Amino acid sequence: MKRIAVMTSGGDSPGINAAIRAVVRTALEYEIEVYGVRQGYTGLINGDFELLTSVEVSGILQRGGTILQTARNEEFKSPAGQKKGLRRLNEHHIEAVVIIGGNGSLSGALALHKLGFKVVAIPGSIDNDIYGTDMAIGVDSALNTILDALDHLRDTASSHQRAFIIETMGRNCGYLALMGSILGGAEIVVTPERPPTMEEVEAALEDAYVRGKSHAIAVIAEGAPYKATELADYLNKHPTVGFEIRLTILGHIQRGGSPTAFDRLLATRMGVKAVRALMDGESGKMTALNGRKMDMIPIEDAISQIRPISDSYFEMARFLAR
Repeated sequence: MKRIAVMTSGGDSPGINAAIRAVVRTALEYEIEVYGVRQGYTGLINGDFELLTSVEVSGILQRGGTILQTARNEEFKSPAGQKKGLRRLNEHHIEAVVIIGGNGSLSGALALHKLGFKVVAIPGSIDNDIYGTDMAIGVDSALNTILDALDHLRDTASSHQRAFIIETMGRNCGYLALMGSILGGAEIVVTPERPPTMEEVEAALEDAYVRGKSHAIAVIAEGAPYKATELADYLNKHPTVGFEIRLTILGHIQRGGSPTAFDRLLATRMGVKAVRALMDGESGKMTALNGRKMDMIPIEDAISQIRPISDSYFEMARFLAR
């Protein structure tokens, strides 16, 4: 193998640059040229390729986002778009590609694999919704951002005796909201998997007030069956809660920032593993953290379902909130 490509697609997450760096420098160790594809599948279709050397990936380990940039692309979902992308890879004499991203990116990677092109994927998603891996790149960094926000909001909530409704990211998976609630000391959490009713949220906040707490926090995932704004409006119409209600939507701040040590190491291990897997002739696989080991699993398995959250975490959130 003489030439490979690396690309990032879908939502960005802290640590992606560390993965790009690891892919490039591992490939160079084996005298393999690496081309970066800019703007994800859009760049693949348009042939936006650039040679990456050790210099291009120097100084990016600590940077959030992705130096290759990213985009969502509808055209690549069609057979015609996929064949156009394959043509561009062949025009540049690329023999294999490493694709970093979430479920949508993995679906595109699987399509290329089924067309006969060598592909290895790396999971990058702050939602931690990718099946088959204990953690995806960016989850730990996003969670630390959420905890920092919770700590700051608790300070002001205590000063004014308020209850804060805090919305985290997580369209289909409530991992960030659940972990944030456990580690941030929230009174209740609302996730897509196990959503309490608005009446139950009201009761939990009211109970905190009656017990003499100076503040209360409810964490809600963006993919919950009702919106954070709807919950705040409902609670504001029920003064029996006791606390003044305030709403904070963390939004895309969770995607940015410097990656944590955990994410840098995870991304680096996955980048090295991806290149070595290609050299071993593997394709249609995704790097996956399994305990302390780095494994390879079929991409088809990874996109077959949303990664479930252990029941023990929901139980933990329940009794720790007392």
